[in-house]
Amino acid sequence: MAVPSHRSSPKFHLHGPAKGTHLLKPATHLRHKLLDFIRDESGQDLIEYALIAGLIGLAAVATMTGLSTKVKQAFNSVGNGLTNAT
Repeated sequence: MAVPSHRSSPKFHLHGPAKGTHLLKPATHLRHKLLDFIRDESGQDLIEYALIAGLIGLAAVATMTGLSTKVKQAFNSVGNGLTNAT
């Protein structure tokens, strides 16, 4: 069984920052976080699917609104035809 070498240190230290590192200034830290957020593309697919679904819904509503008057006229015509037939 191989014993792990002391040279392979973990990325994160439980007792604070590693020796030789310094803490970033708050403004620099905020800028780095903002740039990381802008470069992150993990949620783009979900947003694109949501936009496509929204556009399909908007098109459906616009189509239904345009067809509603024609459907209403068709039912009124059928109703008037049945009323006059008796």
